[in-house]
Amino acid sequence: MASSISSNPNRLLSIDALRGFDMLMICGADAFFSNLEGKTNWNWLNQLALQFEHPEWIGFTFYDFIFPLFLFISGVSIPFSLAKSQKNQVPKKEIYRKAFIRMLILIGLGMLDKNAPFPFFDWEQIRLGSVLGRIGIAGFVTTILYIHLDSKKRLSLIGVVLILYYAAIFLIPVPGFTAGDLSFEGNLVGWFDRTFLPGRLLQGQFDELGILTTFPAICLTLFGAFGGEILKNATSSQNKKFKQLIFTSLICIGLGLVWGIHFPIFKRMWTSSFILVTSGMAFLFLGLFYLIIDIFKIQKWSFFLTVVGMNSLTIYMMYRFVSFRYTSRMLFEGLYSPLGENWKPVMESLGALVLVWLFLYFLYRKKIFFKV
Repeated sequence: MASSISSNPNRLLSIDALRGFDMLMICGADAFFSNLEGKTNWNWLNQLALQFEHPEWIGFTFYDFIFPLFLFISGVSIPFSLAKSQKNQVPKKEIYRKAFIRMLILIGLGMLDKNAPFPFFDWEQIRLGSVLGRIGIAGFVTTILYIHLDSKKRLSLIGVVLILYYAAIFLIPVPGFTAGDLSFEGNLVGWFDRTFLPGRLLQGQFDELGILTTFPAICLTLFGAFGGEILKNATSSQNKKFKQLIFTSLICIGLGLVWGIHFPIFKRMWTSSFILVTSGMAFLFLGLFYLIIDIFKIQKWSFFLTVVGMNSLTIYMMYRFVSFRYTSRMLFEGLYSPLGENWKPVMESLGALVLVWLFLYFLYRKKIFFKV
């Protein structure tokens, strides 16, 4: 749905900027940094490039944090959007209905994204799990829980979910394997999806966006709602809000690192330790963005990110169906060809990133924002 959003003096620019930072990592910056590997003799640059690739199985890189951050930011927005609905005296049934419809739309868009070109005549090849679908489900569940439970009960629920997920992985044996097997073939998550999730799994025997991993993933959005509550609290000073975000960050990261000694921190299985560490990182990033942009009022640099953050869904879908890299090559290859064949992927990715931003800037100037 397209809408025109006027400037709001009470709007926290840090949230839009952080969302823009996250989307930029997904839609262009990731390819640019990843392609830098091996292009120079600088070891630090090669190590940076490796941080923008997902490990095949167990392991953790910065790029693993990007999707969890978006789930977290989705939760941050919920206290603000629901406050507006409550102020306008919108009935709870109407809030449920809108959240449910939003979930269905995101699930539909996610299926389109993960299955393009869509296998209309081979339904067994349809992959049901998707990034957008997970965002929709997590947003719907968090909205319901936010309305009915206070923050302490929601935080307690997060603890229960993460502990139960941990217990299930280590106590329930998979046929042919022992309980607690974290291998690609023998883990409970993969077996559960092979048994109960119809359609195509991402890696044949496993899909990280399947059924069981949805439960810990929802905890990220619940954590985000808690972060949104901190920022929305009118009785707290800005400095107190910043301290609360950083304190929560340190607790989550600390608990996650300790838990990770037995339950490794890795994205493929959305382990409980992974949820805590990435939630802690998200609180840290939110706190730092809030400190710099909304407290210190150093805002000019954030405009570049805000332009992206205001149309996050638009660029996510556009990047899937429009080849910005092809257009970049057609427009700019003559400029960077003297650098040699080795540098072409880097410069092509950089050109695509420029085109993405210019497209979003055009929408921003026209006050066109697509949202669900």
